[in-house]
Amino acid sequence: MKNDVVPVQIRGILPANNGVAIFIGNDEKVFVIQVETGMGRIISNFLRKAHNERPLTHDLIGSILKGFGISLERVVISDLRNSTYFARLILKEQNELGMKLVEIDARPSDCIALAVAHGRPIFVATPLFEQVEDMSEVLEQLNQAGQQDKPDDEGT
Repeated sequence: MKNDVVPVQIRGILPANNGVAIFIGNDEKVFVIQVETGMGRIISNFLRKAHNERPLTHDLIGSILKGFGISLERVVISDLRNSTYFARLILKEQNELGMKLVEIDARPSDCIALAVAHGRPIFVATPLFEQVEDMSEVLEQLNQAGQQDKPDDEGT
């Protein structure tokens, strides 16, 4: 499966009309996955390594996996159907009986949040990566506009 995927990273997180736009990609291409505002905040907090007073659902899932000796190997954004992205969590269990890999269907936003929280890689299925529209220029323009809107540090 690793040959059929492209490694990607989060390239930007920006507010959007109906939530948050997560820009995901690499040097070749960047595409956007829209997520709910709350999920965007969670992913952003994980990226900043901000800690919560109480565990959130993704923290709870991580604790449960750890308690059972299961680790998150990677996540794969696998498909796009009817404007909805699909993703898979790839989990690994290692014990005295051997190693077992399990794939679980999950929302891309949950997969991304868990990958960021656990420092695990994010991949996109190659056919999907070839299909999505490149949004690199849009991200660059938004980043430049954001830089222009920022006050300088000297007198403001």
